[in-house]
Amino acid sequence: MRTAALLFLVLCLTAVPAAAQIVIYSNGPINGTTDAWTINSGFVVSDTFTTSGNLPTTSALSFGAWLMPGDILESAQVSITSSEFGGTTFYNQVVSFTQSGCSSNQFGFNVCTESTGFFGLGPVNLVGGTYWLNIANAVVNTGDPVYWDENSGPSSASENSVGTIPSESFTISYCECTTTTTSSSTGTVPEPSSTWLLGSGILAVAGVLRRKLF
Repeated sequence: MRTAALLFLVLCLTAVPAAAQIVIYSNGPINGTTDAWTINSGFVVSDTFTTSGNLPTTSALSFGAWLMPGDILESAQVSITSSEFGGTTFYNQVVSFTQSGCSSNQFGFNVCTESTGFFGLGPVNLVGGTYWLNIANAVVNTGDPVYWDENSGPSSASENSVGTIPSESFTISYCECTTTTTSSSTGTVPEPSSTWLLGSGILAVAGVLRRKLF
C-alpha cells in the first residue's frame, strides 16, 4: 500500500510540467540583451494580453526579470485591468515568485525566469477580449531595483511615467500549483501621477535609478 501511495505521488509530480505547458497567452521568450523596465520604486509596467474567457484557478504567470547579481525577486503586485494602469480591476494581488534559469548578460545583470501560481483565490472572471497585465511594487531581497525584460513581443505596453514602450516577455498558462498569494488588495494599481511623484523622490535620493534601464 505504501509503495502504491509513493508511486501515485510520483505520477502526480511528474504531471505538473505537462500541465504547465498549456499556454493561455504568450508574449514571446525572454530576450535579455536589449532593455528592461523598472517595476519597483513607484514604477508600473503594463502589457496587454488576450483571452477567450475566464482564467482558471490553476493559472500561472512567468516573466523575464533583470536583477543585480545575487538578488532574488521575493514578491510583486500583479493586477489585471481593463486599461493600462487602471479602469476596471479584475485581479489585484501581491504574489511571491520562484526564480530559475538565471544567466548573466553583457550589461552585468542576471536575467532570470520568475514564476508564480497567482490565481489562488478562484478564477478571474473575464469575457473574451484584451486586458492589461500590470506588474509593480516588486520586492528584492537587497532592496535593489528590478526590471521587466523587454522583448518587443506582440503585446501593447506602457510605463506609467513614460507612456508607450516596447512590450515585455511574459506567459500566462495553466499550472497544477498552489497559491503563492502573500497579501491582497482591492484597489487599482497606483495612478500615474502618484507613482511618478513617489518614483521621482526615490530617484532624487538614490541617484541611480532611471525610468528606463538604458
